Amino acid sequence: MFIASLVAIILIVLFLPLTVHRVEKNLELFLFLMGIISASISHFFGPENVWSLHLVEEALIEPIKITLAVFIAGFIFKKFRQQLTAGIAKSEEILGPRLFAFLFIVILGFISSIITAIIAAIVLVEIINALPLDRKFEIRMTIIACFAIGIGAVLTPIGEPLSTIATAKLKGDPYHAGFLFLFKHLWVYVVPAVILLGIIGAFLRAQQSKNGSIQSKKLSEEGTKEISLRAGKVYLFVMALIFLGSGFKPVIDMYIVPLGDAALYWINTVSAVLDNATLASAEISPRMRIDQIQFALMGLLISGGMLIPGNIPNIIAASKLDIKSKQWAKFGLPLGFVLLVVYFVIMYASLHQ
Repeated sequence: MFIASLVAIILIVLFLPLTVHRVEKNLELFLFLMGIISASISHFFGPENVWSLHLVEEALIEPIKITLAVFIAGFIFKKFRQQLTAGIAKSEEILGPRLFAFLFIVILGFISSIITAIIAAIVLVEIINALPLDRKFEIRMTIIACFAIGIGAVLTPIGEPLSTIATAKLKGDPYHAGFLFLFKHLWVYVVPAVILLGIIGAFLRAQQSKNGSIQSKKLSEEGTKEISLRAGKVYLFVMALIFLGSGFKPVIDMYIVPLGDAALYWINTVSAVLDNATLASAEISPRMRIDQIQFALMGLLISGGMLIPGNIPNIIAASKLDIKSKQWAKFGLPLGFVLLVVYFVIMYASLHQ
């Protein structure tokens, strides 16, 4: 009954945001409530006492870094937005379309681990908006860049909620994960992926017809209220995931930890339709071997770019550029599938040689 209750909560967490619009609009509060419920069920009916001062302290402190990063970067971007927008067209003129496309995708991919994936996605929207792209190429360039941002942001705990949660859950024995833990164990896969996406973007930019350019759209400017609200939502989101992870721990230990690398990798393709940070909070455990963690995280990161709900950058970019789910899926699914196959072969060969 205890395990069945937790499994039911997991299913509710995974699928209710996809089917109920009000839940989707208030995702952070919904996940927070589910986190409280799951932790309480595990505490009162499970084998361990989940609720503790340590858990509350962790939930209050761990979200602070990424929240501050989002808050500060939001105001910095607001201050220099006009200069950034003005320099985009000039930079492409100097560098040429292909080199500019390669550089902005690669730079956003890597810098997202510092300025956060959320701010990188907002910068991406400004860049896409300023470039003379027809609608088809606008959508494709956006998707490629969101893949790069979502994958690159994992290199530090402040890059995205997934990396914040993964680091928090592995900071104890046996890994003692610090700020550079994910960088140390994932850079060899992340760096080539971001560069490859930059090359794909440069190739597609070269295919853009000179006669297919469109007039840039005017995007609304964010105010202090919007920036503060976004930072607050990020704080609540990460706190909720910490509670969820603690509540789901018995299920993780019984059913997820024993899985092999390949099973973890391909199971995580469901993050195409479900936020990958939510899945990371339910899956990642210090009882996993390092190769299991690598397979699980790379499966989440790549799949997270395939559809709009899979990652925060996708949601932000699709909303601001009015990209529909079918439009995203038409290009995002095949691109993600190719990346998944390529990386599975590479990782399996390198870790099982």
